[in-house]
Amino acid sequence: MGRVAMKEWRRQLSTACLAVALAFSCVMPTATPSFAQSAGQRRLPVVRDAEIESLVRDYASPILKAAGLSPSRVEIVLVNDLNFNAFVAGRRIFINTGTLLDSETPNETIGVIAHEVGHLAGGHQERLRDQIARAQTIAVVAGLIGAGVAAAGAASGSGAVAGLGSGLMTSGSGIAQRGLFSYQRTEETTADRSALTYLQKTNQSPKGLLDSFEGLMRKNMLAGISRDTYLSSHPAPQDRIGFLQTAAHESPFFDKKDSPDLQLRHDFARAKIAAYNGGAAQVRRSFGRQLHSLPALYGDAIATHLAGSPKAALDKIDALIVKQPNNPWFHEFRGEILMTAGRANEAEAAFSKAAKLDPWKSGLIQASIGQAIVTGGRPEKMKDAVAQIQRGLEADPGNSSAYRFLAMAYGKLGQIGDAELATAEGYWEAGNFKDAKVFAARAQQKFRPNSPQWRRAQDILVTKVKRP
Repeated sequence: MGRVAMKEWRRQLSTACLAVALAFSCVMPTATPSFAQSAGQRRLPVVRDAEIESLVRDYASPILKAAGLSPSRVEIVLVNDLNFNAFVAGRRIFINTGTLLDSETPNETIGVIAHEVGHLAGGHQERLRDQIARAQTIAVVAGLIGAGVAAAGAASGSGAVAGLGSGLMTSGSGIAQRGLFSYQRTEETTADRSALTYLQKTNQSPKGLLDSFEGLMRKNMLAGISRDTYLSSHPAPQDRIGFLQTAAHESPFFDKKDSPDLQLRHDFARAKIAAYNGGAAQVRRSFGRQLHSLPALYGDAIATHLAGSPKAALDKIDALIVKQPNNPWFHEFRGEILMTAGRANEAEAAFSKAAKLDPWKSGLIQASIGQAIVTGGRPEKMKDAVAQIQRGLEADPGNSSAYRFLAMAYGKLGQIGDAELATAEGYWEAGNFKDAKVFAARAQQKFRPNSPQWRRAQDILVTKVKRP
């Protein structure tokens, strides 16, 4: 992630959520994060996982191409929250892990992604900002607090803010708020139509998108949710279903099923999410009568590892590797178990096997090889550790935790300036700009002026970060 881009991302994210996101629903996540959490995300539990990221990228790439967008220029971010939710901010699509867990088929998740791509391709976020500015102007003219506050309360579910907003509904602010909500409902409907177009272009079924809305409607009914549709930032699920049922059934691909291989990958991802968020109990709830399936056994192995039983977890993942010896994620997870058990040298071999088998060439796995070498502590291998981690960072420069291990490797080699520079870059990628500048200043003193390392440190020192 670029150095200025991270701060801009946070500003955009705040705008998207607090001013009613362009999404299924926008609720700031509160679940306890798991997997590999991005250290820089204080409010949003962003997680990194090579297996799930590769799956979601495969879901999104054809949709993005159908929308005329470059897959390499749109980032998919996983949010560790079990609520069914997705939203856009800037050039990023945020998807809750709960969306994948609740989606029984790949097609359901693909439908959600298609909807969010509709917002990106339509430039809805930029126009939303214009609408918010217009609504706030109306509120100021009326001498009131502003539509932005009331809209944020109604959309986010904040009782205090929503209560404040409700007191303004008879005023000029209320008029502005209703206009803003009406605009957003129109954009949501437009995104639904765009999603159907993208699915048609990619020969995919729109049934998953329809199933997602039907699921949301059932949950609303069971929860006793009854809202004034006119004051909702999104069209009510039942209204959207009415349109989608008619349009979706017109698609020649409506009855098309996901391939067995894709379904298996999807279920592996669901099993991992279930295990990390609820242990063995959540795996059992998610897979019911399929507890002897490969995905359920995978989830059980992960849950066993998380419960503090590395030997049992290793036995379970080894049994799965016998059944699927070329599954890179099984070998990656084997490496994680071995790392936890203090067997770093064996973990290095497992991660290396995973990287060799990984067709997506994840930078996360590549960096894990170097991290295992550093943890192993053999001085003669530290140069190899540096090379492995740098290779991973070339593919995934946003992997902030890898910089910490890179700094450790440089430290063991006695290259203190490089260690401090790696520390500075890690802090920067994690969003800790103050400490990044401190270490960049320290590192720069150890390099020859205008050398490549000196310039990298200078980039950090001179880059101004706009505060939200």
